[in-house]
Amino acid sequence: MGPLAGVRVLDLSRILAGPWATQILADLGAEVIKIERPGVGDDTRRWGPPWLTGPQGAASAESAYYLSANRGKRSVTIDFTLPAGAELVRQLAGQSQILVENYKVGALARHGLDYASLIRLNPALVYCSITGYGQTGPYAERAGYDAAIQAQGGLMSITGEPDGAPGGGPQKVGVAVSDLMTGMYAVVGILAALRHSEATGQGQQIDLALLDTQVGWLANQAMNYLVGGELPQRHGTAHPNIVPYQVMPSADDSFMLAVGNDAQFRKLCSAIGAPELADDPRYASNADRVVHRSALIATLSAELRRRSAADWLREFESIGIPCAPVQSLDQVFADEQVQARGMRFELAHASGVEVPMVANPLKFSETAVQYDRAPPLLGADTRAVLSERLGLDEAALDRLAASGVIDSTA
Repeated sequence: MGPLAGVRVLDLSRILAGPWATQILADLGAEVIKIERPGVGDDTRRWGPPWLTGPQGAASAESAYYLSANRGKRSVTIDFTLPAGAELVRQLAGQSQILVENYKVGALARHGLDYASLIRLNPALVYCSITGYGQTGPYAERAGYDAAIQAQGGLMSITGEPDGAPGGGPQKVGVAVSDLMTGMYAVVGILAALRHSEATGQGQQIDLALLDTQVGWLANQAMNYLVGGELPQRHGTAHPNIVPYQVMPSADDSFMLAVGNDAQFRKLCSAIGAPELADDPRYASNADRVVHRSALIATLSAELRRRSAADWLREFESIGIPCAPVQSLDQVFADEQVQARGMRFELAHASGVEVPMVANPLKFSETAVQYDRAPPLLGADTRAVLSERLGLDEAALDRLAASGVIDSTA
């Protein structure tokens, strides 16, 4: 059994930040009930191609994007804009320990599904609200999207090649990192609040904003600015505080070189046949190397172009110089270390095929992560959940379907 076995999560979130958090909770053993709009579902169900290939080789209605963040959940279709639907959600919230939502500020209050309403029904409820800009402040009413948050939160200003360099200018990170990091912070906050709730019987609301999260994980770059007073610059793949620490050329492919201290730098100089560089006062310490970055990188690049990337990687690894190939995703999933760690697996999907999944990176010694549910078809669990949790019989479920509160096909 997972460490969260027995914990029930009511998931009113869509897109990525909220679903990413609830997928992690599901991986850890929680029961996650995903509430979706009848006939429509989570927006990401339609964010394709690519689509999961069905049994006869045809594309199914399941987008790869949706599949990435919704395993381990039960899909229940309820139109909670209808009074009867809102009442169903309230009843489910009354039986849950955790609720996660990412609606605009005030949207759920119109249906009696806001924190103030539900905490009266379930005083121990942990209620996590995820928005673009938070529940307060001048931007609270705005919708938040990952790309906009990467831009507004400073990440794009420090990502990409410098102005004037080929391909220069601010860049977005290749995955929705503001969403993903918000999902991770949500899990941390939820588990902390759950511990408090279990100890005291007192629930609480977690007010989590994408912009706050983006600013919060600027980490050393934020402190470089706050302490040094200078705006961080874009350095491409290079590190603002460590040199050499960037993608370097070779006779064929580029590779990542990550020299983290002076001893490693000395070994690097010897390995490339230029031991005198380690004694050059311009490069004697990391601080010196940062100051004289351009000259050093030009010299190292000329030396490294004499041999192939594979040759350098073998030699550097043998003497303890941190380095790595720059791999495409096919190479990542073929990597022997990634395979040894079980980072790809397959789950039987309701469409009749095996769906490939990326594993949760957590490795527990006693309560291993288990995967028993592929991402669900829309509304696949509506009748089962409403029957099991709320005691509704078939006649009651038929009436709900006829009135449009739940899908008629559920």
